[in-house]
Amino acid sequence: MAKRDYYDVLGVPRNASSDEVKSAYRKLARQYHPDVNKENPKAAEEKFKELSEAYEVLVDPEKRTRYDQMGFGGVTQDFGPSGFTWQNFTHAGDLEDLLGANDFFQQLFQAGFSEGIFGRPTGRRSTVPGRGSDVEISVRLPMSAAVTGAEPTIEIPTTQRCPDCKGTGARAGTSVEKCPECDGRGQIRRTQSRGFSQLISILECPMCHGTGQRIRDPCPTCEGAGTVRKVRKLQVTVPPGIENGAVLRLARMGIPSDHGGPAGDLFVQVLLEPMPRIHREGQDAFTELHIPLATALFGGQVKVGTITGQALLTIPSGTQPETRFRLRAEGFPRLRAVERGDLIVTVHVDLPDPLNDRQTELLREALGASPPREPAARRGGLFNRRG
Repeated sequence: MAKRDYYDVLGVPRNASSDEVKSAYRKLARQYHPDVNKENPKAAEEKFKELSEAYEVLVDPEKRTRYDQMGFGGVTQDFGPSGFTWQNFTHAGDLEDLLGANDFFQQLFQAGFSEGIFGRPTGRRSTVPGRGSDVEISVRLPMSAAVTGAEPTIEIPTTQRCPDCKGTGARAGTSVEKCPECDGRGQIRRTQSRGFSQLISILECPMCHGTGQRIRDPCPTCEGAGTVRKVRKLQVTVPPGIENGAVLRLARMGIPSDHGGPAGDLFVQVLLEPMPRIHREGQDAFTELHIPLATALFGGQVKVGTITGQALLTIPSGTQPETRFRLRAEGFPRLRAVERGDLIVTVHVDLPDPLNDRQTELLREALGASPPREPAARRGGLFNRRG
């Protein structure tokens, strides 16, 4: 389904102030909260996410300016290849007093807006396993891969559960304790009074760094992290017709989840190495070729470099400089297609340099040219007279 304009989503004009955007979002957030729409909570979840994406852009002056100038393409970089997720939402505090955002958004971020996370705040973390992290990597290939395809083997940095502590982070034989600072919640809630209002801030626990656990004797293998870094090798299929800079998405091939959830995705950007004397325009390739004068005059066959090797080009007699020739099906195919574009060859004629007397005489005869006349100052006559 096509995305709707962010201003239409929130129902505000394009010149709406920041306060008007915030007011519209708060009103709609209350209206479409899934707890209020128990007859169709799934539709409410999707609507709530759409509202939050629009709000994330329009309430931020920099993102809003880029959106006004370039549309959705101006904010794609803020959300990543997978589009807007709850990890991109940075304004949960704006709904603190409205929805109890402490538990509400904590559950959103951990569960990825999945079924069953709504309802009254419980004060405890969601037990829904989180998704693993995405991985972005680039691979460089020769230009010929756009014609033939390729299957490069890439190395993916990833993490795995520590084999010695089984992911607990504690030395084998020791246990993990509940963090006494946050009582296992992983967050510290602080309240400050300001006149007749209260400012509530929710911070990551500085002692356990959000894990809710304290490790007295860390595992020496993973140093208490519970995971170890590994390099995984994977063969990637690059289809013919791939464009330079294109990104391939391999679902569930990213970093595995630490808590039993699905792995993240792998995004592979394909960078094609440029070829000397050949450049690409769509499905056609373009190159230039220098031929001697004799070939241009009398014709012949010459070799021309192509994307995947060489081909013979027939030059007819009397070919003029800068003439273009077309070699059929020597260009690039469309993505996952068989038909290829053409190779356009621009011919440059090289003159022999220098010409000897015999070559000069033969050319004059062939072209019907007269020998050059001496300058008038060297001949006798009116202009040589003195006095």
